[in-house]
This record gives sequence, C-alpha cells and structure tokens, in this order.
Amino acid sequence: MLLGQELAITLSDSLTTSKTSFFGGLDDSCFVIGVESREAYTGLFYLLFSLRDAIVMSSILLGIPPARIQEKKRLCIIENDDIDAFAEIANMINGAFNTVFQGSLPNKVHLKMLSPKKFIPDVDELSETEPLPEGEYLMFRSKLEMPDQELNYLDVLIPVELGNQFDPPSEEPPAPSAEEEGAGPATGEEALAEPQTKEGVAAAASLEAGSAEDGVDSVVVLEDDHDERSQMVAAAGSSGYQVVEGTLNADIKDLFAGRNVRLVLIGSHDANDHELAVCIKVNAIRQDSPPPIIMSAQRWTRTAVLKALKYGAREIIIKPCSQEELIAKVRRFCKPPVQ
Repeated sequence: MLLGQELAITLSDSLTTSKTSFFGGLDDSCFVIGVESREAYTGLFYLLFSLRDAIVMSSILLGIPPARIQEKKRLCIIENDDIDAFAEIANMINGAFNTVFQGSLPNKVHLKMLSPKKFIPDVDELSETEPLPEGEYLMFRSKLEMPDQELNYLDVLIPVELGNQFDPPSEEPPAPSAEEEGAGPATGEEALAEPQTKEGVAAAASLEAGSAEDGVDSVVVLEDDHDERSQMVAAAGSSGYQVVEGTLNADIKDLFAGRNVRLVLIGSHDANDHELAVCIKVNAIRQDSPPPIIMSAQRWTRTAVLKALKYGAREIIIKPCSQEELIAKVRRFCKPPVQ
C-alpha cells in the first residue's frame, strides 16, 4: 500500500510511564490515535507518531515527489489529504495488531481504530482527558524504518489496567506444605524456568544478570567508537575494579552476568533517544539497586539532558573531555578497593 516501500516496525524498549512524564519530555508535534479494545478485554490504548513521520508516510502513499516530501517535512506542512492517507497507514498497523491478538487470543479481543488527533507541545494544552487520559501507562517504543527515509518512533501507550487484562499480574502463591518447606530453594536454572508473569520475568532477569552481592566488583563501559571506548576503559581502570566493555548494542544482561556492577560509563554521539535508551536497559537489569551511570555525548540538548537524568544518569559529560576529568568522575563513584 505504500507504493512498494517497505515499512519495518521494530520494538526497541518498554517501560512504565505516566501521561505527565511522557508529554513533559515531548519536543515534537505528534499524532495521537486511540484504539478501542472490544470483546472480553475492554478499554482504550494509544498509538503516537511523530508529525514529521506522518507527513513522510502519507506523502509517499499519495505519490508526492521526494523533493516536495522533504519540504513538507521540514516545514511540518500537513493537509487534509495527508491526514486521510495517514489514517489509512495507521489502520494497516492496527490490522497487524488485530491479526496478532486474534491469533493468540481468539474471541477475546477486537481492535477498532479511532480518528487521529494532532498534538503540538507549547501550543495545545494538556487536560485531564486530552490528548489522552491521566494515568499510568505501559509504553512500548518501536523504531520505524523505511529505505532512504529518516523516521523516528512509534510509541504504544497501554493503560496499566488494560494491560493487566491482557497479561494479568501473578496471584499470591499458596502457603507451602510441610513437604515443600523441606524441599529447599529452587536452583538458579529452575527459578529461571518457572516465572511467566511480569514480576517473574523481572526476577529471572535479575538472577540471569548475577547476584550483586556475590558477583565480581566491576565497571561496565559502553561506547561504539573504538578509540573513545579505549579512553573510557583506561579511566574506568583507575577504580581498581574489573572493567568489561561493549558497544551500545551489546547484550547488557550478558555483560552484567556474575558481576556486582559499581558504575556504568556510556559514550554516545548525539544523546538521541536510541542512545539514551541504554540507560533504561541498565536500570531494567538491576531494578532494585541500579548502578550509577555517567553519560557522555558530543551534542546535548536541554531535553536530552533532562531525559538522561530521568533515565538514571548521575553525571553528564560533553565530549571531548580530558582523561583527568574522566578519572575524577569515575573515582567519585568508585573508590579504589582496599588492597
């Protein structure tokens, strides 16, 4: 339907947020699309697209020349035909949701898309119900990818109450019998095999990452650029703790396994949402006691700084920085162990 263009939507992060937190960090104009869930699971959840992404996708569907598409994107020009075309694209995505849910939950859910609503920060006012109701939400962020186009993210915000209908929280386990009490605790492998709930998955992730008390005291360094990562590794070595390194796309869970991570150094380029999401992943691995994070980047905006702090960064560094500055910040959080 997109005139031969391939659109990929890839999940990158999930977290719990609130309406206030989400829109408080929103810089760009967006479309908010309500989706009504019917049948056994009833309620509304929301798809949020960048206005510029909506302009690009709808313009492609309408067959508008590439140069004009880029001009409309730059100037945020969206017309009635664009909105109608974009609604069709959103309906395609809603159809994909229906296919997945009806296949895994037959006769339990049917999704109906509502009309898109435009929201412009600092122009449109937030109210108790607009552009979506107050409350806590499960947010699933996915990267939109299309050849030769720079797109942002699709955010799906599901009210916690509705999410709990799809995936109910675990019930309190019954009191163990006398025989069960004598059986002893489950082994690590057994514990990882058992949980299926949100809480169980979190516990499994914690076990898989290794015990913070029993693991090796370590500093984790994450940076894509080899030379800059080497500089950070050298600074991290001044802590006296073991240093483990990887790129921003590294498996955080694997790097944390068997380690008492005392500090995480993250090096990025633009401090964009993809790079800042590494902070969220670090905190997700150690939900109960997340390690301090030092986040560095060449370019910072006020919004990026606020997001970094919100996501758990304790120090913000503007690249390039001296080795002495890096070492001083590392030692602030990691005093060398007593020999």
